[in-house]
Amino acid sequence: MKQPVRLLHSPPARAFTLVEIMIVIAIIALLAAIAVPGFLRARKRSQGVAILTDLRLIDSATDQYALEYNRPGNATVTTAAWKLYIKPGSRLYNTSADIYGNSYGDQTVGLLPMVPSYAWDNLSDVCDSSFWSPYTRAP
Repeated sequence: MKQPVRLLHSPPARAFTLVEIMIVIAIIALLAAIAVPGFLRARKRSQGVAILTDLRLIDSATDQYALEYNRPGNATVTTAAWKLYIKPGSRLYNTSADIYGNSYGDQTVGLLPMVPSYAWDNLSDVCDSSFWSPYTRAP
């Protein structure tokens, strides 16, 4: 009976070449370059939606305060007063400010709250004036 032949050296394992690794890295970089701007745009758009939601909540809270306390049109409603109608523990309740830290301040009965100018300018590339409608930019 013959003995099987034993190889002294096993064949070398196939490894990736530098060119193959560079191609994979280039493909990943290309995919990242395509995806990242979309993610950044979506993030800014969601920040705009958060501010728009804040404005709606403030408008509703101001109206509720005015109805409950029989305030006339053009009466000033302090921040502490309209905060009573915001959910306790929420970001808006805790800070009375937008996501950038700009205070919404006192409101006027019958007038819509305004978009803080910093937020308007910072989000202008993804949120045009029609996005903010019917709200306007604060001076």
